[in-house]
Amino acid sequence: MSIGGYFELELLLTEEYHKNAIRLNTGRNAFEFILRARNYKKVYLPFYTCDVILEPITKLDLKYEFYRIDLNFYPYFDFNKLGEDEVFVYNNYFDLCDKQTKEIVSLCKNLIVDNSQAFYTKPIKGVDTFYSPRKFFGLPDGAYLYTNKLIDYNIEKDISYERCEHLLGRMDTTAEQHFQVYKENSKILCNQPIKKMSNLTQRLLSSIDYKTISDKRKKNFNIIHNELGKRNKLEFNISSKEVPMIYPFLVLNGSKLKRELIANKIYVATYWPNVLNWAEKDSFEYNITNNLLALPIDQRYSEDDMYRIIEILKRII
Repeated sequence: MSIGGYFELELLLTEEYHKNAIRLNTGRNAFEFILRARNYKKVYLPFYTCDVILEPITKLDLKYEFYRIDLNFYPYFDFNKLGEDEVFVYNNYFDLCDKQTKEIVSLCKNLIVDNSQAFYTKPIKGVDTFYSPRKFFGLPDGAYLYTNKLIDYNIEKDISYERCEHLLGRMDTTAEQHFQVYKENSKILCNQPIKKMSNLTQRLLSSIDYKTISDKRKKNFNIIHNELGKRNKLEFNISSKEVPMIYPFLVLNGSKLKRELIANKIYVATYWPNVLNWAEKDSFEYNITNNLLALPIDQRYSEDDMYRIIEILKRII
């Protein structure tokens, strides 16, 4: 390491939340790591998931099959049919499915838990689990993986500094000005080889006040739920350990309401447009993709921001 010269970016040094995990470059590569290490031949996936999950499956030329979920995000699946070289993937949706995950663990012999939307949920011992922390924090890339099965080749370390323009630019100007760069950065992460997490991403993850962020997310979630919960088609009781990614507000006319919110500069993501091509039009998966309002409740926003969202929704619902 050089001594002297110009300064680098100054960051607090605390402790990573997942300090005992394997650090990799992307969530989909953490998924690939498990598939390679376990030598699975077929994968069962939910219809309601991001299409990037197919990237490692296609790369490894594996068979796959979709399954459906119900209104409580519980799978319609006969776990007795799972073969020795087959694996079931379950998504902990929005970090509101800890109970469902624990039930599935008791039923399923070969399981991968996708905690991309559940950063704060600790892994269950002995269950292969991966995380995508950039869903919760301002990061260019990165993933955490828990598994007791390793792959037998060397993995090089990633380099991330060129993927930070949208993060720095949003602080200096506006989100809109750097949205295209954000999308381009997401494309760059496609079809990357498995790499170790970069020094920069690990350093960023070591500078986060996880407790304060957790408390703020829960508080914002509860504000919206107290005001809008009776109108929500989804029912859930958040536990003290769950830290939601967003407030999932399922309504009848979600597509129209999304446009209204975006017109008011409240940006709600669609999870996931690809599902409209995979699922039947009368399915729960098709409905939730079209009509779920993924309301922002994260650490950047105050109580006033939550009430602004609530006021707009009450005006247009």
